[in-house]
Amino acid sequence: MNNPIKISLSVKDFNLPILRIDAWVTEAIKESKIATQVLNKNNYLLSRNRIKSLIEGKNLVLDGMIIDDPSFKLKDGNLITVSLPEIEKAIPSAEKIDLDIIYEDNHLIVLNKRAGMVVHPAPGSPNKTLVNALLHHCGESLVGIGGIKRPGIVHRLDKNTSGVMVAAKTELAHVGLSDIFSNHNIDREYNAIVWGQPENKGIIEKPIGRSTTNRKKMAITNKGKIAITKWQLLDVYSPIASLVQCKLETGRTHQIRVHMSSIGYSIIGDDLYGKTISKKRYKNNSLKEKVKLVESFERQALHATKLSFEHPITKKYLNFSSDLPQDMKNLIEILKGIEFKSSY
Repeated sequence: MNNPIKISLSVKDFNLPILRIDAWVTEAIKESKIATQVLNKNNYLLSRNRIKSLIEGKNLVLDGMIIDDPSFKLKDGNLITVSLPEIEKAIPSAEKIDLDIIYEDNHLIVLNKRAGMVVHPAPGSPNKTLVNALLHHCGESLVGIGGIKRPGIVHRLDKNTSGVMVAAKTELAHVGLSDIFSNHNIDREYNAIVWGQPENKGIIEKPIGRSTTNRKKMAITNKGKIAITKWQLLDVYSPIASLVQCKLETGRTHQIRVHMSSIGYSIIGDDLYGKTISKKRYKNNSLKEKVKLVESFERQALHATKLSFEHPITKKYLNFSSDLPQDMKNLIEILKGIEFKSSY
């Protein structure tokens, strides 16, 4: 990068409480007319999350010393210089992949992600991802900042989870949407087909963190981050399975899958967190075969049905929805065909 944008801030020039450095810089920039002018001139917008990332990337100097800890506590008289990396072109390549677009304007795009599509390139999935498809569809408007390799992405769905997603097409929209998700100012609803028959509704408040025994899994742990899922029973398909609606108050990795499994109602098809029912309890061979058919569902039966938020640029409130995909509808028909009488 040739000439990065630099913003200098002196603690004594602001009547702010002594905070951790990422919070203080966020508030100081909001109050600084000079900083605001510099940012506006360069079409740059900073959220606390972005500032935190900049600090972790060693883009903040405090009294001549690089600080890479966002929780560092400030003292009176400190001089802070923040370097803002220039906007870089996204690294992943563009690929022509069909997208199911629900809505699109100059700032963002809302789409229906199909099951099986990875959101962004990662080890084992270098291409044919949603990012590759967005790069082809959006062209030069889709950019990353500071070397980010997930252009436009502000949230994600697991590979085998389907449903409605939003992505940013411009830097300003990216920052605005990131803030919306970070502050939980967004409504997200999912439908899941789970094993068993839960009660009418409930709230799961259990912290989620990385499993200490399997790094691919998340787990309920006191050392994890707060996670809240509200769920409601929508339909019952005999004692074997039910359809539930889940609303996210937070957005942790695998949150719904972990939470529903933790209360004994794991999602059908979830190989990582799922539990199947014992077929030994069924004396009827025909019934056993139907249960086997349900167990063979090839992905977690989880679909993001609704997404509602305030547009980061126009401020208009937007509501988007996505019907259950055909594979989940087919699963429901199979479940409806399972009758429980004296045979179990």
